[in-house]
Amino acid sequence: MGRVDCEKICSLWPCEQPEEFRNVWVVAELDEQGISEASLQMLTPARRIADKLGESVVGVIAGPPGSGQLAVEMVERGADEVIVVEHERLSEYYPDVVGSVIVELSLKYKPSVILFAATARGREMAPYVANTLKTGITADCTDFDVDPQTRDVLLIRPPFSAIMLAYIRTPFRRPQIGTARPNVFPLPERQPGRQGRIVREQVEPPEPMARLVNRVRIPRSEVPIEKAEVIVSGGRGLGTPEGFRVLEELASLLGGVIAGSRKAVDAGWIPPERQVGQTGKSVKPILYIAVGISGSAQHMVGVREARRIVAINIDENAPIIRQADYSLIADYREVIPALIEELRRLKEERSRYLEELLGPEALRTAPQGGGS
Repeated sequence: MGRVDCEKICSLWPCEQPEEFRNVWVVAELDEQGISEASLQMLTPARRIADKLGESVVGVIAGPPGSGQLAVEMVERGADEVIVVEHERLSEYYPDVVGSVIVELSLKYKPSVILFAATARGREMAPYVANTLKTGITADCTDFDVDPQTRDVLLIRPPFSAIMLAYIRTPFRRPQIGTARPNVFPLPERQPGRQGRIVREQVEPPEPMARLVNRVRIPRSEVPIEKAEVIVSGGRGLGTPEGFRVLEELASLLGGVIAGSRKAVDAGWIPPERQVGQTGKSVKPILYIAVGISGSAQHMVGVREARRIVAINIDENAPIIRQADYSLIADYREVIPALIEELRRLKEERSRYLEELLGPEALRTAPQGGGS
């Protein structure tokens, strides 16, 4: 393939002048608690990009009246400036309505980069914004960098079943838009009292093309895997769906939850919302126990923020064996029952010790979590 003819490309697709565009935007997603943690996590890569470009990090809040008070948190977590739009039509989330506000602000301020969290909402709104602005978008990024010569942002993601990394750039259009899934980047530490500029804009959002008829809250029976501190995860190496029953018992003793690889989900052994990996969810537990999981790059992307990874696998050549903090080459059908028995013994010893030390009342008031 020959050298790219920039003049020919620009004649077919009008170029923007990159130098006219400045600052890295993070679009805030609002929920019942305020700004979603996934959105705030995007301030971490935004700061890194902005520092390399010599630009500012700008948060964008489009919400109902009163949502502007949330701008303080974005500033305290690293934003240099926050643009706020408050309107009654933003009281309910509609992708075309919120997206239209982001587009109008983008046309006025010309950001060089816009980052979204790849939540269900972010996944539908980011393409709307990109398509309307006639610019590129890279979804599910796992990292970002900057080309020092062209100042193009390198949006990095694992394609082709995650056997390699793709470095994607948007050299002829601005803004450059990217998304990253929750927990791929850490939440920036809050700095109370940090100062930043808050700009209030008057934008008239359009009428929504759809209308919310009813909202039904689905109760959760357990902690979502992206919030869990302990995860026991199973893969194809379990052999049968019954293997997850053993994992559930172990997870319960540890005060954790169960999850699985894509192979386990495809086999119908575990629901899709429990899938860990590039096409599932990213998690950041204190302890991640992978049982019968080979550890492909696609899966390991989802556990990059785990503090400790323990792998149990009969295949000593499985990729996860080299990447785990602790590896055990053994049949899980022997290891997990033994581990469960030992945890039960330790908990019983702890209960007896508390009773002897503090009396029977201690058993009713002592924490009942998974620790020993």
